Amino acid sequence: MKTIIEPFRIKSVEPIKMNTRIERESVLKKAHHNLFLMNACDVIIDLLTDSGTGAMSSEQWAGIMRGDESYAGSISFQRFEKTIQNIMGFKNVIPTHQGRAAERILFSVMCKNGDVIPSNTHFDTTRANIEIQGAIAKDLVIKEGLDPQSKHPFKGNMDIDRLISTIENVGVDKIPLIMVTITNNSGGGQPVSLENIREISKIARKYKIPFYIDACRFAENAYFIKLREDEFKNSSIEFIVTEIFKCADGCTMSAKKDGIANIGGFLCTNDNEMAQKQKDLLILSEGFPTYGGLAGRDLEAIAIGLREAMDENYLEYRIISTQYLGEKISEAGVPIVQPPGGHAIYIDAKAMLPQIPPHEYPGQALICELYLESGIRSVEIGTVMFGSTDKETGKEILAPMELVRLAIPRRTYTQSHIDYVVESIINVYHRKNEITGLKMTYQAEHLRHFTAHFIENN
Repeated sequence: MKTIIEPFRIKSVEPIKMNTRIERESVLKKAHHNLFLMNACDVIIDLLTDSGTGAMSSEQWAGIMRGDESYAGSISFQRFEKTIQNIMGFKNVIPTHQGRAAERILFSVMCKNGDVIPSNTHFDTTRANIEIQGAIAKDLVIKEGLDPQSKHPFKGNMDIDRLISTIENVGVDKIPLIMVTITNNSGGGQPVSLENIREISKIARKYKIPFYIDACRFAENAYFIKLREDEFKNSSIEFIVTEIFKCADGCTMSAKKDGIANIGGFLCTNDNEMAQKQKDLLILSEGFPTYGGLAGRDLEAIAIGLREAMDENYLEYRIISTQYLGEKISEAGVPIVQPPGGHAIYIDAKAMLPQIPPHEYPGQALICELYLESGIRSVEIGTVMFGSTDKETGKEILAPMELVRLAIPRRTYTQSHIDYVVESIINVYHRKNEITGLKMTYQAEHLRHFTAHFIENN
């Protein structure tokens, strides 16, 4: 069959509050033109993030009812730990309340001032947790990963030559770990090939540097490997996942993505001594190592969701439905990061709005206009998120790309919802020349995009 249907039936629904453009204008103004600062009830279609926004399955809800809320050594933790060990193969599994908590613990234990952490592209919370330790987050994505129109099948790959050069120039003692994000969220949701992961692992072991994977979307990345790497076209997702993680010494994970849970994450390592240090810090800030800031019911939901995320029927639906959105708006002329990613479509705001210079935030202007058009909430992935202000000169340090991310929550929206998004984006595209830039009036020192304020730059 050519038609790919959702591999599930809807069992419960949540009403959407519809609103008018006049109402949305008031909402946007009160939120200081920052979509993070508006109430969810004022959003019609919420594509801000795919993190924790998916719909859980009947089996996950059943697992929630089975949750063992014992403070220490709960059965729910035992199931959680065993599931992750079976899927990923790591010895030590440390639960956290979400991915950034795992990152904070990892970098607090492993990093010191002046260290350098290479990656394909660090995402916002990863970068912030590195930089708050006084370390440097270094992005080494291949050149195709910075070209929105390149159709390289694995634009999330790390540049191996630049990785070797970084190690040799900086020195092994200044690189406490190497990290790779799968899929590469900051670069358009682009996958990393297993060949590339193996090459990174080989270099890490040669120089005796621990190798960690940001595993948020490991199942989606595995499906792209199956589709695009000939060696694995007949392999199961489970086999590919095993091959990915046996290359690494540990991982961080937000289970709000490919765990299809509303909260939770974990940190894994094969180093027992390192695990003890991480658990000691966990107790200080998150909780006892067998719950890590989570309820037993959350541990159950994650354990079940990790398995469901590797189902090939689900993954086929997931990737094709995202691709559908990308292809429809691209056919209408909207410039997007090609090829379409796994969890999101990324509009190239710089190409769509050339009249707005980067220091006037074309991505932020575009997400505001899309919200006004139809109540769709999305997020800027550009200079607002990854830029900064030089403390000495006061000048804006620009991001390499100006993107708008439309992140698709898992198992949440129907085909008609996506068609509504398509129509809305095309309507905005047809009057793109009328859109003007923004001026930032407030920013925090770290992760400024969450709380920044803007005004129209007329």
